[in-house]
Amino acid sequence: MENPPSNSANPGPGSGWAYNLADKPGKVNVIILLTLISGVVNIFLALAGTSAVVLGTLGIGLICCAPLTVLPGALGIFEILYAFDLMATPPKPVRPNQTIAILEILTILYGNILGAVTGIVALVLYSEPEVKAYFARPA
Repeated sequence: MENPPSNSANPGPGSGWAYNLADKPGKVNVIILLTLISGVVNIFLALAGTSAVVLGTLGIGLICCAPLTVLPGALGIFEILYAFDLMATPPKPVRPNQTIAILEILTILYGNILGAVTGIVALVLYSEPEVKAYFARPA
């Protein structure tokens, strides 16, 4: 019998079991959840901005202005993919992605305060010893 019954306690990450959010350090969970939420918000802001530009200019803005509104959407996709890599079971060997955190801070140019706060919090948490130890673990 390889797997214990479902009511048994999870023996932990070293035993080949699923590595879920409960097994990760709390600060890593904060990074995961904030990045995921920021990614979803960025995608919705990009869709709303593109729709507003296209409808507000009767389609003319699609050529000149819509490419600028698509940038937060692309960042949102990368944020969601990064968050899913951090949540993966079994854990994928990922490194702290400071580029995404910096780009999140730059979303303040689009009026996304949540993205800017997420980027700042992520950069601060990446320097914490607990988070550094998590990212330095062997794959």
